[in-house]
Amino acid sequence: MPAQDGSGVMLEMAGYASLFDEADHGGDIVRRGAFAASLARRGAAGVRMLFQHDAGEPVGVWDAITEDGRGLYVRGRLMGDAPRGRAALSLVRNGAVDGLSIGFRTRHSRPRPGGGRELLEIDLWEVSIVTFPMLAGARLSVLAGPGAVRARAAA
Repeated sequence: MPAQDGSGVMLEMAGYASLFDEADHGGDIVRRGAFAASLARRGAAGVRMLFQHDAGEPVGVWDAITEDGRGLYVRGRLMGDAPRGRAALSLVRNGAVDGLSIGFRTRHSRPRPGGGRELLEIDLWEVSIVTFPMLAGARLSVLAGPGAVRARAAA
């Protein structure tokens, strides 16, 4: 599918970048409402789409980021115009990479017995497409563009 400016290829994708009340590999649990203040301040346009948390070259844009009853739902466009975007697009399109991960600063948390934190307020900076997400269920699906027929259900 041509990008809106006609300069390249893009994939539309969506998924959950975070799931509420589920412990990640580090023992952290995000609670409902943790993203609300940050999303009100930044909106989707203020949150970057990165590949493997590399801030040097964003790979697309998030069109919508919302909290729902399940977690932090994201929808955006992965752009193939730049080298890093082309590589990420190819890996996602072919099913080699389907994880999502959040980059944030903790604004309010409390320790969990046995380790980890209960994250009550998060300042969200970026959502990355990653090989190995800290939260196993944080996954994306391709909605439209080359590779859409290979889409996997978002966890």
